[in-house]
Amino acid sequence: MRIIVSGASGLIGTALVPALRAAGHEVGRLVRGRASVVPGDVTWSPGEGVIDAAGLEGVDGVVHLSGESIFAGLRRWTTGKRIRIRESRVGTTALLARTLAGLSRKPGVLVLITGSGFYGDRGDELLTEQSAGGTGFLADVSREWEAAALPATAAGVRVVSLRTGLVLDRRGGLLGPLLPPFRLGVGGPIGRGRRYWSWITIDDLIAVFRFALESSGLAGPVNTASPNPVTNGEFARVLGRVLARPALIPVPPAVLRLLFGREAANETILTSARLVPARLLAAGFQFRFPDLEGALRHVLQPTVDSR
Repeated sequence: MRIIVSGASGLIGTALVPALRAAGHEVGRLVRGRASVVPGDVTWSPGEGVIDAAGLEGVDGVVHLSGESIFAGLRRWTTGKRIRIRESRVGTTALLARTLAGLSRKPGVLVLITGSGFYGDRGDELLTEQSAGGTGFLADVSREWEAAALPATAAGVRVVSLRTGLVLDRRGGLLGPLLPPFRLGVGGPIGRGRRYWSWITIDDLIAVFRFALESSGLAGPVNTASPNPVTNGEFARVLGRVLARPALIPVPPAVLRLLFGREAANETILTSARLVPARLLAAGFQFRFPDLEGALRHVLQPTVDSR
């Protein structure tokens, strides 16, 4: 397949692009500015609503990863930050979907990564793709994000929206802010540790992208998380065990709200989402790392023994 990937320089993109190439696919990037363009790349300027439509003619698949980071440098959400989060997801998806819909030779599939924020804070409720959306800023953005792809769906492009859990990768994501305190032995659960964290290793996430690109029967929202979500308390215990460090010091939620602002804290590290990857399992996808301890040992293997 000839595949175009936006956000190729991000945490997921830098793992996905080489994996797709290793699997025999021809991969180009959707890039801003001509200075960094190499053969196979396609240029766009989302802020100006401009994209090189001719460069997308005849591609087989598109993966859309662009989006303002929520976890990197987690801090209070200013008005500007909220606008960037929304526009970098909804606006870019709308531009891309409209463009794909207008092509003479449309791609067969568009894969988005929209996130588990769609469900909001849901306690211990089991959440399948049939569950209703939640409330809050990220839930609203996620609904608009998925809706922005409707022009592509209407034009006959198979659209897959990956509602992804917390991504485990030693290079960043959720583990970025967690590892330093846990390595020092001062990590622990948040509050009583009852909030559910749905998670997935970067390896399994990349495998899901390949599965979504290559499985013609998969379309619509797809919960993309391990079939074994855990509470935050269990996550802290397992991470401490993997790092051979105590993980007993609870972090009061009020401290996180003070540090990062109420909205940013409540909608990220203080939310509870217990995802069930029902559609992936029904389609025959097999997780390589379905259990947290094995997943963390794999992800952290080069650093687990460094003390």
